[in-house]
Amino acid sequence: MTYKVLLIDDEPSALEGLLLWIDWRELGFEICGTCSNGQEGLRLIHELDPDLVITDVNMPLLNGLEMIGAWQQAGGRETRFVILSGYSEFEYAQTAIRYGINHYLLKPVFPEEATEELREIYRELEQEERGRRFQQMAASEETAAAIKGLLYEQPADPLFLAALPADLCCWNVCLVQTAPQQYAEVRGKAAALIVGAAAMYLVDLEAGCCAIVSGSSTAGHENDAITRMAASLGQECPGQPVFIAAGTSVPALTGIMESYRTAKEALQHFFYRSSSAGLLMYHEIKDTPFSRQYDHIRMADELIGFINTLDLSGFRSAVDSAAHSFQEKLVAPEAVKKFVIHLIYRIREMTNVTESGKRQELPDEFQLPEIYHYRLTLTGLMGYLLTSGETGIELLLQERSRKSPDIVRDINQYIQEHYRESLTIQKLAEIFYLHPVYLGQLLIKKNGMGFNELLHNLRIEEAERLLHEHKLKLSEVAEHVGYANYGQFLKQFEKKMKMSPNEYRNTKT
Repeated sequence: MTYKVLLIDDEPSALEGLLLWIDWRELGFEICGTCSNGQEGLRLIHELDPDLVITDVNMPLLNGLEMIGAWQQAGGRETRFVILSGYSEFEYAQTAIRYGINHYLLKPVFPEEATEELREIYRELEQEERGRRFQQMAASEETAAAIKGLLYEQPADPLFLAALPADLCCWNVCLVQTAPQQYAEVRGKAAALIVGAAAMYLVDLEAGCCAIVSGSSTAGHENDAITRMAASLGQECPGQPVFIAAGTSVPALTGIMESYRTAKEALQHFFYRSSSAGLLMYHEIKDTPFSRQYDHIRMADELIGFINTLDLSGFRSAVDSAAHSFQEKLVAPEAVKKFVIHLIYRIREMTNVTESGKRQELPDEFQLPEIYHYRLTLTGLMGYLLTSGETGIELLLQERSRKSPDIVRDINQYIQEHYRESLTIQKLAEIFYLHPVYLGQLLIKKNGMGFNELLHNLRIEEAERLLHEHKLKLSEVAEHVGYANYGQFLKQFEKKMKMSPNEYRNTKT
């Protein structure tokens, strides 16, 4: 850190020597001004706010000790002083000890001695600065902890409230949220923007989110500081997803939990906005409440159905349709989030089992940390669902392509053994854990015919054999091969054999 130095001496040659013979920059100092008497020195100390003042003792108008005494008596900023004195003026330097001054330089000033003294002063200044920073951090953390307690509706500390400026009549909460991996950077920039601002406090909340609590002494202008801060933060973080939302104003800090509640409500409305930059105020959204009315069962069944049937284009269309429905009905973001997470888990369960029944390592598309911990927009959230579905369909295609010959063989064998029963493709799909539509498509692809045609062929072939034996009545033949009534049997027999069962039997006598 570089510290500012003010030089005061009525001897021009002495000032010139100090300026030229000492490498101030290398020692960590910079000269901010010079003057020739104590009266002007008081004015410059006030104007320039130096960290260190090196002053001669014996000067016109106001000597160095009188200047120091006047400054300290006025209660100005704590400033470190160094006395310049000759051997004959040493008694003046001793007097300076009463003012807390323990550094002095003897005239004539030798650069080597001055350099050592200034190094010692620099170390002391650095130690004091560290102490001040530590105290500020401790005070800031205590303040943040007290305000955080108020946000969470904990009892207020009377001593803390009493220490606040008495003229603050409006309080507000501004929430700043970004991706967890970018939070440290965004938080640092937000903290830098409010340094020195009156009655603005930064409070860390959950992952990726902080609150800036601000107070104002002017009603109607309580959001001005927040608006300026939000605009500056947007400029400081170009291209980063930063959500900034302000709640409703409250008259006292003890009621700040209401501002916090409304700020959180405003923050959620970024979910349906295409832009993640700028500031969203509660009054902009307070008349547009969220809904929880949507047919999540039908929507989920439709989306999972397209996964089961490996219909990628249908799944993409269904995702777009779901997003449009959410947007149109303004469904609560948390409800949409839970719906999407539930679907992704269902897709995971469908796709992460190997042939041996063991779980396999999931690809990155199925990892959900950002969905859990980060405020996504509708577009981003549905993007996760779309990617998960596309990955799921790809994995199912690979797995079913590898296993389809064995599956079809087992299915055909089961049909041949159970065709006399009340067998449907739905029941068959449940037995083999396949979607009915996919199962039907698979049988057509591998057998060259659909399930119903295969089932009726087996039944009619068996009926032909029984009709040859002449042991059973026609109705009994129908029942024996699996038909619920003779009419169904007659229809299917005539369709395949181009004659009735009775005509077929008579041809075989």
